[in-house]
Amino acid sequence: MAAVSLSVSTVKPLGDRVFIKVSDSDQTTAGGILLPDTAQEKPQVGEVVQVGPGKRSDDGSRQAPEVSVGDKVLYSKYAGTDIKLGGNEFVLLSEKDILAIVN
Repeated sequence: MAAVSLSVSTVKPLGDRVFIKVSDSDQTTAGGILLPDTAQEKPQVGEVVQVGPGKRSDDGSRQAPEVSVGDKVLYSKYAGTDIKLGGNEFVLLSEKDILAIVN
């Protein structure tokens, strides 16, 4: 089986999919206790890296996505597919799984 080399620039989401770079999780608690990797929760905030062309409507036209590259977003906890590229964590998910744009 041939190895495939992927980078962020080679991944282009289809339809209403969005490619998000996951923000780093907290390493310590509010009290200053250091958390091991197994105790850290998966972050639900990330930055949009790539956006698909949009969802097709009933008449065949495309609906433009509500998010754009560079937006910081909050997404559902168990949504999407987790992907690791070059030591960074990414999530590929549908636009409907994005809950809010964070300022």
